[in-house]
Amino acid sequence: MTLDDLETIIAARAQADPDDSWTARLLAKGPEKVAEKFGEEAIEAIIEAVRGDRARLASEAADVLFHLLVMLQSRYVPLSDVMAELARRQGQSGLQEKAARKD
Repeated sequence: MTLDDLETIIAARAQADPDDSWTARLLAKGPEKVAEKFGEEAIEAIIEAVRGDRARLASEAADVLFHLLVMLQSRYVPLSDVMAELARRQGQSGLQEKAARKD
């Protein structure tokens, strides 16, 4: 499965009845709650990274990616916009990119 595939699945589930879909239920709570859930999943991934449990980290990273795409969906930001931003940054160092953000 690709992130594009997952984005398509999330978009379809966003239209589902919240009683039948976790994604629809989460989205129905609003973008702020979606962002909070993404943060919770990110923290869980950080904990597993610190612990060094590769299997748990992979599982939590999957949750992070899923909830990131749900968060993007909640604000109508297509994955293609994120990928375009990554493409724009390609070819410059992380230090250069970070310095450019300060301007």
